[in-house]
Amino acid sequence: MLRALAREEIPWPGVHLFQVDERIAPEGDPDRNLTHLRESLLPGTPMVPSQIHAMPVGKPDLEAAAAEYAGTLGRIAGIPPRFDLVHLGLGADGHTASLVPGDAVLDVEDRDVALTGVYQTRRRMTLTYPVLDRARRVLWLVTGGEKAGMLRRLLDGDTSIPAGRIRRENAMVLADCTAAPI
Repeated sequence: MLRALAREEIPWPGVHLFQVDERIAPEGDPDRNLTHLRESLLPGTPMVPSQIHAMPVGKPDLEAAAAEYAGTLGRIAGIPPRFDLVHLGLGADGHTASLVPGDAVLDVEDRDVALTGVYQTRRRMTLTYPVLDRARRVLWLVTGGEKAGMLRRLLDGDTSIPAGRIRRENAMVLADCTAAPI
């Protein structure tokens, strides 16, 4: 999807891209979302690396790193930070960003950036509900038949799944035929 986006006519010099979540892994690790963002967007757009704001997951003090990223959000997206657009996916377990079932991060209301417990072998840094809910628009991209049940629950407003707790106003869902069978 990002490579297709890179081919679109967008006023790239004015774009700032923030990560929604990131795995705690070394720079360049194939598990890192940042690796894919850079590979997909930088070669095909006039964006420069400083327009992609990486979550500082390589820092030794991760709590301080999360606070630092929150500060970056505020400097660029205002106080409190408000994004024009947030792109979210949906996991087969109902997670979005790194807001996963049963994690204490689901209850964080006093910070825009927080750390998770271990999920699929890695801790993560994630944006929290407060900052996601301030977005002007939310774009959900859902692919794969294994997500069909969770997509139905998301569309029904089921707040028992993490994705279902994201504000629904100004949201759009794009799903493939396997995730949203007709």
